[in-house]
Amino acid sequence: MTEHFDILIIGAGLSGIGAACHLAKRCPGKSFALLESRGTMGGTWDLFRYPGVRSDSDMFTLGYSFRPWREAKAIADGPSILRYIRETAAEHGIERRIRYHHKVRSAAWSSADAAWTLEVERAGAVERFSCRFLFTCTGYYDYAGGHAPDFAGREAFQGPVIHPQHWPEGLDYAGKRVTIIGSGATAITLAPAMAATAAQVTMLQRSPTYVVSRPAEDPVANWLRRRLPAGLAYRLVRWRNILMGLFFFNLARKRPARAKARILGWVRRQLGPDYDVATHFTPRYNPWDQRLCLVPDADLFRAIRAGRVAVVTDEIERFTPTGIKLKSGAELETDVIVTATGLKLQLLSGMPVTVDGVAVDLGRSLTYKGMMYSGVPNLASAFGYTNASWTLKCDLSSDYVCRLIGYMDRHGYTKCVPVAAAGVERKPLLDFSSSYVRRDIGQFPDQGTAAPWKVRQNYLLDLIDIRFRPIDDGVLEFSGTAAPAE
Repeated sequence: MTEHFDILIIGAGLSGIGAACHLAKRCPGKSFALLESRGTMGGTWDLFRYPGVRSDSDMFTLGYSFRPWREAKAIADGPSILRYIRETAAEHGIERRIRYHHKVRSAAWSSADAAWTLEVERAGAVERFSCRFLFTCTGYYDYAGGHAPDFAGREAFQGPVIHPQHWPEGLDYAGKRVTIIGSGATAITLAPAMAATAAQVTMLQRSPTYVVSRPAEDPVANWLRRRLPAGLAYRLVRWRNILMGLFFFNLARKRPARAKARILGWVRRQLGPDYDVATHFTPRYNPWDQRLCLVPDADLFRAIRAGRVAVVTDEIERFTPTGIKLKSGAELETDVIVTATGLKLQLLSGMPVTVDGVAVDLGRSLTYKGMMYSGVPNLASAFGYTNASWTLKCDLSSDYVCRLIGYMDRHGYTKCVPVAAAGVERKPLLDFSSSYVRRDIGQFPDQGTAAPWKVRQNYLLDLIDIRFRPIDDGVLEFSGTAAPAE
């Protein structure tokens, strides 16, 4: 038997719960459910359990547009974010709509039925669900495992080798020497957190990342909340942070040398004139060619100054029984190795898609408004920004899906599909130079060089486009025979 819904959401993480809340409010007459492969909601914020896990964006923009963030810390820890997601789901009655332990194995569109049919694995058996519209909120990486380079001699090391995506419960590293391989947000989060009890933490990086510090608490936001209604204070701080983020991003793109000098100046003030900032904190690329890393209250810099964290910039030759031999000839003696070596990108959690019996390679499609796929009907995905908080774009995407469904109902349409004209110029979806992007970006759709195929990474432009421009823009093609809504 096939269970049918008007809309199915895949994923019950930050974006999936947000999408469900939008649907519950904006499309109250529609039936919908969330299919979640794991046994609990929260997505990333439930999966990642490593020490110090936290947001790398402020919660006034990472939080939902419709629900204020009320805690004192703007740079929040993982458990606080997970609690926020769960409380939001409870307030909007979303928990009862979630089907846990439902892993979607495939999605097939039938134009004859104007519906998607999903094959879903549950408890070793296959179940089928169908829907008129499919909204995927599965993120962009492989939940099964992160990127794990094949380091020579890895089997020789006598201690534990751990990837942060699969942090073992109860790992005892107190009083031990820890080496963290990596220089991204995870490594920069782990180093000061583990240094609180470890004998010594070494952050081993092949090349540096731009690192900026911000206060964990926003004094202006906390002042406003004491004097204004929570919703108004939240909106004011949210817009201030959006505009500041856009200003700094555009400055970095237009005047990279100036932005680089400013960031490195902040780092030198934190670490002092004798620290080798040129080697350990000066990347080979310009700011925002890769995502900047955020440290709250300068915790990483404080740990370095205190001697609890050391940064080594070198390449790995091989693992040894007692540590890591570097290409420079030095050897790091260590008891625990953490491979914070990045994520593995994965589109739609690897779910195969067919349209009228023909397999679709989404990597050959074009992204429409950063959320739909050329030639694929009634399917949208929630993808956040790379230069700002993930949720900002996901909120807009959910808003657009609700508008689109309402438009189709009013006109009696059962099918909508973005159609790209011949000769649209293509370029990769992401223009980041990060290794994790370069490794796997080929499985993602391309973008164009002009709207609606261009991914602009600009909240203000997207806000105008998604909320206020007509749904029928000459690019979406509509068809169907359903009776229009009265």
